[in-house]
Amino acid sequence: QVQLVESGGGHVQAGGPLRLSCAASGDIFRVNVMGWYRQAPGKERELVAFITTSGITNYGESVKDRFIISRDRNRNVVYLEMNSLRPEDTAMYYCGYGNSWSPGEPHFGSWGQGTQVTVSS
Repeated sequence: QVQLVESGGGHVQAGGPLRLSCAASGDIFRVNVMGWYRQAPGKERELVAFITTSGITNYGESVKDRFIISRDRNRNVVYLEMNSLRPEDTAMYYCGYGNSWSPGEPHFGSWGQGTQVTVSS
């Protein structure tokens, strides 16, 4: 069992930055993948970014070149630096953890509660 605790959401003006954090605890595998999905009201869930323990990263098309994902492997914490935020980035952001992945897709088996990001124009 893996527990995830997210932090860092909030309200920001368009063009501004925001940083999300997600800390994992419990039965953490040496090789794993962590990252973020988001979901806005009335829209499908969308991959934001993920990062593996070996440093492989992958980003959703809508956030490429604006968001940066990183991780502190010693502390099992993943960070999402969000820059140049747009109103369409408004969503609930969910952190995920998994023990495997395929090209472009993490296999998350554990999820956080979610943190709201709201971007106003």
